[in-house]
Amino acid sequence: MKSFQLLFFSLILLFSCGKKELEKASPKPPNILFLIADDWSYPHAGVYGDRVVQTPNFDRLAKEGALFTNAYTASPSCSPSRASILLGRYPHQNEAGGNLWSEFPAQYPTYVSILEQAGYFTGSTRKGWGPGEFAVSGLAHNPAGKQFEDFKTFLDQRPKDQPFTFWFGSSDPHREYEPNTGIQSGMKLSDVIVPGFFPDNDCVRNDILDYYFEIERFDRECGQLIRQLEEIGELDNTIIVMTSDNGMPFPRAKANLYDLGTRMPLAIRWPEKAKGGTVIDDFVNFVDFAPSFIEAAGQEVPDMSGQSLWALLEGKKQNRDQVFLERERHANVRKGNLSYPMRAVRNHQYLYIWNPIPERNPAGDPTVHQSVGQYGDVDHSITKFLIMNQEGKAKSSQPDYFALSFGLRPEEELYDVVNDPYQLNNLAAQPEFQAAKEQLKTQLLSWMTETGDLRATDPKSTYWDQLRYTPNYQMEDAPIQQRIEAYRILPPFGKYSKEGIGCLEE
Repeated sequence: MKSFQLLFFSLILLFSCGKKELEKASPKPPNILFLIADDWSYPHAGVYGDRVVQTPNFDRLAKEGALFTNAYTASPSCSPSRASILLGRYPHQNEAGGNLWSEFPAQYPTYVSILEQAGYFTGSTRKGWGPGEFAVSGLAHNPAGKQFEDFKTFLDQRPKDQPFTFWFGSSDPHREYEPNTGIQSGMKLSDVIVPGFFPDNDCVRNDILDYYFEIERFDRECGQLIRQLEEIGELDNTIIVMTSDNGMPFPRAKANLYDLGTRMPLAIRWPEKAKGGTVIDDFVNFVDFAPSFIEAAGQEVPDMSGQSLWALLEGKKQNRDQVFLERERHANVRKGNLSYPMRAVRNHQYLYIWNPIPERNPAGDPTVHQSVGQYGDVDHSITKFLIMNQEGKAKSSQPDYFALSFGLRPEEELYDVVNDPYQLNNLAAQPEFQAAKEQLKTQLLSWMTETGDLRATDPKSTYWDQLRYTPNYQMEDAPIQQRIEAYRILPPFGKYSKEGIGCLEE
């Protein structure tokens, strides 16, 4: 009897030790919480040194994890940026997904679909991939995940102990803004740093404050989700990523390859890989998210263009000395639904931009057109309208604000980003910069060729021009006055005016 009891307890001890070793060898897969703003630029966060906007939750993730100073969207436009996040592929590799208002390329797996097959509970709320159509591609729900009312509902429905990935897609700080919300919240006009390609006046400063107000609202909502993770004891086993899809909705920012269109805030908290207070200055691209998440879940990464970020967080050297950027068709703002293609390479010293069809206007047609009106690749705002009103009024002592935002551009642009942080002075034609320009141009063409970019061999390809624009506007041949009324083209200066804020047309 004693021998039997000894054998029984030995087996229990052996099973217990074996179970502990198994748990040690097979740790619980991490959850993933992806927090993405809509039109938020670097460096507009407290931890980056912005003296106006308050982002305590973003700052907390940076303090407890890693802060990135050179994170770049794959494209400064909602749909192609979000597709690249999900697919780990550059926009020109995503077929229709390289355009705004497109059809999602469901023939390629997303990190969400791969993790779902691996046993993850997946979901999203608000703005996932889009704008565009995914049902026509055979998908049952948005590729960012099945829609839930909110994060709490998602957590309540999650099966016990099942790992999850959740996408929180805010619509902040996308326009339209409620005028004067920033100043009414206590922000001061005098504290705003105005980018060098905007006229510096109270009206523009007020517009920026309204943008800041919505950044702060996004940050507060992210803080609520982080606290919900703490309440269920899942904070330290969750990879939390907080970033934006593209740059601020202002002229020469969003839909452009200058820094305020492509350089993004990014903080990642994951105690397993990211030591608190880590600062990463290497270049990363949004195509890196998908392979990072798949690798963290212990799954095999399929053919993707991005590379995992985790080795970088562990201090291992990677080839991240530059980043490649691009855009194709944004809104339907040129007669014939034409794209304005751009390709670029950015390193620590220079930004080189190639405009293969410079005869087209980068901001859209100057005449009233469908979609969103004059120069429609620039969102309507008081800043836009004030700059439009300065056509032909440039002063010798100031930049030509109208030309910078709405003028034609040369085929090549080169900027010294160290000495010209707002990319105002194009050096492409200056003899002393030819060697640097040619080196960057060679790197860009090599990348385009290696990644199968159609424009490497056919610079004026009409492929992205011909893809369907999903809103299906029917205003192309409508009378001019009808189009004006339909899309509210006339600058509503009065809407933005308020005593003490200089927003009336001069």
